[in-house]
Amino acid sequence: MNESGTRKRAGGNAGGGVQNLRLKLMVFALVCALPLFGSLLFGLRAVSWVPMAAYGVVSLVAFLLYWSDKRKARADAWRIPENVLHALELAGGWPGALLAQQLFRHKTRKVSFQVVFWFIVLLHQVFWIDQLFLGSSLF
Repeated sequence: MNESGTRKRAGGNAGGGVQNLRLKLMVFALVCALPLFGSLLFGLRAVSWVPMAAYGVVSLVAFLLYWSDKRKARADAWRIPENVLHALELAGGWPGALLAQQLFRHKTRKVSFQVVFWFIVLLHQVFWIDQLFLGSSLF
């Protein structure tokens, strides 16, 4: 309990919200920069608008599934399998998943989940580094 008599959540603030918001927004902007820039270049160069659309649409679906899974966790109901969440992240939904993790404080403490999640984010970064700077030598 804090001085106002409300219960404090472990590892979080009692009023909800995102802790360290500025830092998390900066990290979010940094990890989204390459995919956003690369997707935009692909579209403008008439290669394909699919990456831009996929990041947007699949991120929205991932965000909604994280929200649903958090509600189901609280209600002790059937949960969305982690491999489904990871498949959406891999398909381009990791920005929406990252936002949902922070807004709903969901799946942020499970280390095994976070390792796979950040590996997926890293794969996307490597893909765009390859596309933009290495002439598609890896993918």
